[in-house]
Amino acid sequence: MRVNDFSLKRLVLLALLTAINVVISRIFIIPMPLTHGNINLCDAIIYIVALLYGPMAGGIVGGLSGFLLDLLGGYGQFMLFSLVVHGLEGFFVGLVFKYWNLKNQLVKGAVAGAIGVFFMVGGYFITNTVLYTWAAGLASLFTNAIQGVVGVVIAIVLLPSFQNLMARYN
Repeated sequence: MRVNDFSLKRLVLLALLTAINVVISRIFIIPMPLTHGNINLCDAIIYIVALLYGPMAGGIVGGLSGFLLDLLGGYGQFMLFSLVVHGLEGFFVGLVFKYWNLKNQLVKGAVAGAIGVFFMVGGYFITNTVLYTWAAGLASLFTNAIQGVVGVVIAIVLLPSFQNLMARYN
């Protein structure tokens, strides 16, 4: 499947990846009462999708996953913020990975992931500051950074396996 091909097949694939992300992220969840949020694996799957399918897919799956996770998790006040934050996160991870001319996939994936973590942590700092106080925004930095770094590590570890699967079935 071509990256720029927005066919029905691609739409179904992105919907399926979004659903898988939501289910996995709702199963593996650690509540964080201090920040009114939680730590989950949402970012790992966003990074995998962005690294495999590019910026548009990463942005779509990221934004919709974040939105739906907050809707289903009872965090309605975060839904629109998560749509933007995780959408930008996935978009920029995919953009850096796709267009940075570097042969080393590991380094390229790690740098793209670090940029995604920066967008996610910064976005939720702003979100928590707007919704609550700057202290809540500050308190969210650590837990969001942990979630993002864990997501990058998982994505980089699993990326070769997913690339092999794609090569076999495309």
